[in-house]
Amino acid sequence: MGGYQDANYYRGSWCCRLILFVIWLPTFLHVTAQESHADHRRTTSLVELAKEPTSGDSGLFDPIEISPSVIPKVPFPTESVPPMYPIPYVPTRYEPVLTGKCPVNFSRPEISNILDKAAFDCFGPLASLVGNVVCCPQFSSLIHIFQGFFGMKSNNLVLSNAVADHCFSDIVSILASRGANNTIPTLCSIKSSNLTGGSCPVKNDSTFERTVNTSKLVEACRTVDPLKECCRPVCRPAIMDAALQISGRQMMINNDNMAGEMNHTDYLNDCKGVVYSYLSKQLSSEVANKAFRILSACKVNKVCPLTFKEPSDVIAVCKNVAAPSPTCCSSLNTYIAETQQKILITNKQAIICATQFGSMLRGGGVMTNVYELCDVDLKDFSIQAFGVQDAGCLLRSLPGDVIFDNSSGVSFTCDLSDNIAAPWPSSSSFTSLSFCAPGMSLDQVIFTWLIF
Repeated sequence: MGGYQDANYYRGSWCCRLILFVIWLPTFLHVTAQESHADHRRTTSLVELAKEPTSGDSGLFDPIEISPSVIPKVPFPTESVPPMYPIPYVPTRYEPVLTGKCPVNFSRPEISNILDKAAFDCFGPLASLVGNVVCCPQFSSLIHIFQGFFGMKSNNLVLSNAVADHCFSDIVSILASRGANNTIPTLCSIKSSNLTGGSCPVKNDSTFERTVNTSKLVEACRTVDPLKECCRPVCRPAIMDAALQISGRQMMINNDNMAGEMNHTDYLNDCKGVVYSYLSKQLSSEVANKAFRILSACKVNKVCPLTFKEPSDVIAVCKNVAAPSPTCCSSLNTYIAETQQKILITNKQAIICATQFGSMLRGGGVMTNVYELCDVDLKDFSIQAFGVQDAGCLLRSLPGDVIFDNSSGVSFTCDLSDNIAAPWPSSSSFTSLSFCAPGMSLDQVIFTWLIF
């Protein structure tokens, strides 16, 4: 058994290194040889990859519902987790050109350290591939922390429009100078207006503290449990309650004459940004960043970020199969490969994606579990090394970062060292999924089917 595990380990190490090399190589070639021609069937430009991630998020944090029958089983629960795999590239740092109109000392450790973390998490060649899971959550956290840091010595919780424009420009410039992709604002759909509080009516400490039970809010978010928060939330409802209070929405809800006159979605989202700013002023940057990243993980892991086109070709050749069919499996694998080649996703997202796509197939009349017939695994829904079997990579559902080391360069951890079968749905009706089984904590659910 030890020899078998060692063989799997080294095979996984070799495959993951090959994945990362394939991901990195097109970008390197683009930099060093601008006239080289990419195979558009196999590669996607950073411009195409840097589109807004499809999240389906409404801004609220609702739990996801999943039947225990679709939770995959772990064949080897004691198998070790693969180590971090490096990309053979060290980002070049240079001195950024700043506007000179943002009154902030960016060299202060409490903001410089978060800038470094965001720069690595949004590392140029990888930013689009890990944007939904790693880069954008960290960039969003950076914006919240900077907003609080800016008003640390004043009564303000937001920036003026003009100053926000300058500071936002400086932040992007600093990140780029430290190796980050300069398309992050587009990739993550974050603008300078996110620093201004927008239409939220409360924008300073004194008014905020008169309106909100701040001690309760800070205590709820001081220590956020990464395993429990998504199922038994403490911080998220505290933030939502504070946002409702300062937005005035509760007053509007109680006033029948005014309830229908205004759309309060923008107010609520803007006010949530103000709440994050207040928390950033009360917590250390490390504590705030950890809390905000966990909240982001709860959000991104509840939806599949992949877009599935109508699988008519797959349905046509797989509809009546009852045994392994080369035609069906070829069509199925081609469809999945074309769908997943743009981004890396987490293990939880893979379950949702597999269930969602399986429901589409069942809705078209494919009743047989073609995932089982064609050996489709969860990792098949995340990016692969082209032409290499069993070389997929899923990211962990817990908040993870891209790590930089002077000797090995940029690296990150792939999860799932074994091959876990993709769950075939029990019906063609795809509604919502939840990893929060009744009477079971999230950590118990995770260790039931995944190796962390």
